[in-house]
Amino acid sequence: MSKEKTPVTQAIRVLREHKVEYSEHLYKYEDKGGTTVSARELGVDEHCVVKTLIMEDEQKRPLIVLMHGDREVGTGMLAKQIGVKKVNPCDPKTADKHSGYQVGGTSPFGTRHPMPVYMESSIAELDRIYINGGKRGFLIGVDPQEVIRVLQPVLVQAAA
Repeated sequence: MSKEKTPVTQAIRVLREHKVEYSEHLYKYEDKGGTTVSARELGVDEHCVVKTLIMEDEQKRPLIVLMHGDREVGTGMLAKQIGVKKVNPCDPKTADKHSGYQVGGTSPFGTRHPMPVYMESSIAELDRIYINGGKRGFLIGVDPQEVIRVLQPVLVQAAA
């Protein structure tokens, strides 16, 4: 890890409050690089890097989807499982407004507004995941069971 000081974001405050053990990983953020870049920079499998996506249903109600970095969200599959007509990604400005984070640095922990969280069920089977710590270029390594304990997500099968 670089010698830069890691940020204390709202996500970090939530993790500390819940006494979650985690590791901090700073990397050089690349615009539109996504999990491909973060996985490469951290030297981990992209499947273990988890995207935090802010989406909304047809009523414009926001929700969080946690998905493997190397997979996409099958929005139709997700909508069917959560009992709504459709699910679409929010535009970046709307996503920022809902989460309180900047797209590319969105963490599921400590969002501005509480939102339901849906997590791809196979993430729970991994030993360790890398998820955004609340700032671009900053991931945290954590046991997925801790993510489940803190966020209490609904487990879904919506990977495409």
